[in-house]
Amino acid sequence: MLGWEFPPFISGGLGTACYGLTRALNDLGTEVSFVLPRPVDAAYAPPAQPSSGHPSAGGAVSVYHRSEFERVRFWALGAALAPYLRPEVGEALATGLGVEKQTLDTPHAGAPYAGDLFAEVERYARLALEMAGREPFSVIHAHDWMTYPAGVAIAMTTGRPLVVHVHSTEYDRCGVTLNRRICNIERRGMRTADAVIAVSRLTKNIIVTRYGIDADRVHVVYNATQSAGPTPDLEIPPIAEGERIVLFLGRVTAQKGPDYFLQAARRVLETERNVRFIIAGSGDMIHHTMERAAELGIADKVLFTGFLRGDDVERVFRMADLYVMPSVSEPFGIAALEALSYDVPVLISKQSGAAEVLKHAIKVDFWNVAKMADRILAVLRSERLRAALQAHGRLDLRRLSWDGAARQCMRVYAQVLGTP
Repeated sequence: MLGWEFPPFISGGLGTACYGLTRALNDLGTEVSFVLPRPVDAAYAPPAQPSSGHPSAGGAVSVYHRSEFERVRFWALGAALAPYLRPEVGEALATGLGVEKQTLDTPHAGAPYAGDLFAEVERYARLALEMAGREPFSVIHAHDWMTYPAGVAIAMTTGRPLVVHVHSTEYDRCGVTLNRRICNIERRGMRTADAVIAVSRLTKNIIVTRYGIDADRVHVVYNATQSAGPTPDLEIPPIAEGERIVLFLGRVTAQKGPDYFLQAARRVLETERNVRFIIAGSGDMIHHTMERAAELGIADKVLFTGFLRGDDVERVFRMADLYVMPSVSEPFGIAALEALSYDVPVLISKQSGAAEVLKHAIKVDFWNVAKMADRILAVLRSERLRAALQAHGRLDLRRLSWDGAARQCMRVYAQVLGTP
């Protein structure tokens, strides 16, 4: 399995999905060799137990175990794959690996990537191919475009079947300002693969129409989430008496629709002032979004927390009265499931994969800020509506599990291997 992030060293939903899927495969008895960029700083790296593996001569490839994964070996490669990350994390990666941090060679401004990413994709592929010669495996499973060159190289060298897992495409991330080089990497990976896994029907449609992949080769496997469990003893920051909290949590980038969130917030505040809007996350639009809140005259009602992790994520979910995901194009939207796991009602855009599986969430078109604001007010003003959304949200979550997703992936593995 080839990936570029894994909890707690994550920047978005892909790492969470990789963790849930890998944990479920482990519990089902599947042996997994998970190939990742090397953790370089104790502040960001997972607790690891060194293995008796054989690192490469230059120390660029090493192997470790984690106690909760009995059947998973983690291979750490000396490649700085760190898109979306906060600047200090990307710099920590680059410094720890002895890599000069440069600007991505991209044809458009505002690309949501950091570092000399194409060079690091090539480095990761080269080291992954080296690692593949040391480890027995039957199937290659590659997550998202940065690992596709590695997956293709290993498949062509070993003859093993390749499955590519599409969590997002360049059409989702950048809309019309596409990076053609990334599109070509995605297209080659999908066309070379023996099977393609998409996280939603929405994503499958993009794969078929934009990349020219045969629909019969694309399998939809929905994400899930872990149960939040009982409420821990967390200190919750004080807020004004009776003040309601509306939460946006995700990368602050055009794809996620923060501008629409702010426009809806202004409409809500025109009639209901006792509401605070929280934007939790970082991204290439963070400064624009702060300025936009000021332009709309609602800066005093919008709190920007920056990137959150660990207990802070749990704390902000438990504070929230409503989670809003106004994404312009969201392949899935695992944060909506996480919100429901904390009993937070959700309002999501119709342009999201999560809308396909959350039958009882409130759904609006991302651009319809008037309707978005109307629905936000309805939830905040009605305890009965909130309770109904919470109860039905729990029912939606029960239908989704990482165990089920892992079993679907195993059926795809069996298909490409030609086994019953």
